[in-house]
Amino acid sequence: MPDLVLRSVLQPGDTTPSDVHIAKGVITQIVPHNTQTDAPTLDGRTIIPGLWDEHVHMTQWALAGARIDLSAAASAREALEIVRAQIPRNTSTIVGVRFRDAIWADQPTLRGLDEVTQGHPTALISHDLHCVWLNSAAAERFNVHVDASGLLREQAAFDLTIALGQLPDAEVDSLTAQAATRAAARGVVGVVDFEMTWNPGVWQRRIAAGFDTLRVDAGIYLADLDRALAERMHTGQPIADTHGLLTVGPLKLLIDGSLNTRTAFCVEEYPVGGHGVLAVTEDELTEILLQAQGAGLLPAVHAIGDAANTVALNAFERAAVTGRIEHAQFLQSADFARFARLGVIASVQPEHALDDRDTVELNWPAGADRVFALRSLLDADATLAFGSDAPVAPLDPFTAMSAATSRARSDARAPWRPEQIISRSQALAASARGRTRLHVGDVADIAILDGDPLTVSDALFERMPVAATLLAGRPTHGAALLA
Repeated sequence: MPDLVLRSVLQPGDTTPSDVHIAKGVITQIVPHNTQTDAPTLDGRTIIPGLWDEHVHMTQWALAGARIDLSAAASAREALEIVRAQIPRNTSTIVGVRFRDAIWADQPTLRGLDEVTQGHPTALISHDLHCVWLNSAAAERFNVHVDASGLLREQAAFDLTIALGQLPDAEVDSLTAQAATRAAARGVVGVVDFEMTWNPGVWQRRIAAGFDTLRVDAGIYLADLDRALAERMHTGQPIADTHGLLTVGPLKLLIDGSLNTRTAFCVEEYPVGGHGVLAVTEDELTEILLQAQGAGLLPAVHAIGDAANTVALNAFERAAVTGRIEHAQFLQSADFARFARLGVIASVQPEHALDDRDTVELNWPAGADRVFALRSLLDADATLAFGSDAPVAPLDPFTAMSAATSRARSDARAPWRPEQIISRSQALAASARGRTRLHVGDVADIAILDGDPLTVSDALFERMPVAATLLAGRPTHGAALLA
């Protein structure tokens, strides 16, 4: 007997309902709906493969919900006023997130933040995580030096962000569990976690303590490569005693910075000057890719600027290895076709296109038609993998898919660069590891929706109601619907 039958369900584009039988966590039958039974049905709801977020920073996403949101600040002055309103409620270090100084007419300053915060240690993390604005009290508390801007960038910013997250494990794990529950409510069954830590150990601890909401591919950073090699880890390897939930993820490498911080490595100069930062040379990257290949670790190379993406693709070609480029945000025209030819996946975050549209037009105006160019990548036969880069954008695949398929939000702004729109089916495949339908033999990782994602309106698709989510046939969201 099956463990569960999803009665009267549709797959995307279908008009005739089916019954989906699940046993031991696997789909065993998909048959025409049996109308001769009085068993409860799902009333023609649509089922899709469970969704993945291919790029998250899970601890940072969990912590962001308890921090001051600065995303609405249109200037440094507005950001300071938001912080000012929070000071009486904070007794420890004040932490804000998601400011976007690349489009501000005024500039962050140490003096301005000091005046507003009145000696309370304060650290404000940019939306892209590549920059932290802190006051003198925070600089003293964390023993870092800042200039008159009060800004730390790149590795110094990463180090401070990690330090700000050094809370008791139980507290962080509780916030992470809550964030995972919210993700499951959006149809998510798995994430690739690129938190800057030894991820396998963190997730082993969480799963041992009872975490069972998501599958996790635990990314490994270059700083931990020797440890991964010593433990004979390879990408795709299940990690023992984690109930099949935890797998070794890719090897993460950062070779440039970000757009907001103006450190993404670009061919043309930024309006403020400079080409950004290349942290790893092409020769160095080629050697790392060869080492990763020998260890069985899939490389995931962070490259945002068009010059950085060329360096990454050159290294993949020289090393004759496949892998992923994380972000692939800005590309030179000649590089689109190289993704397919070299077998390199474009791991992209479509919501960033709408977050960054004004920043792009300000900083990369001559190449804006080559930014978040998803249609151009697909036309060149590249493979897309969608993520959020949470907390940079919300961990919600429908937000990402909507951005890719409409290039607009429900905010009355016209679609941005609409020639780069892709289809709903293509977006679903990029969010479900290449799948758009469920088949017999599939693990029963399933999202149950209150509408067909191929036909609902753009407005509904962006906030698609998810009735239930299953992980190997076990409800992680909407259990009452399946009772």
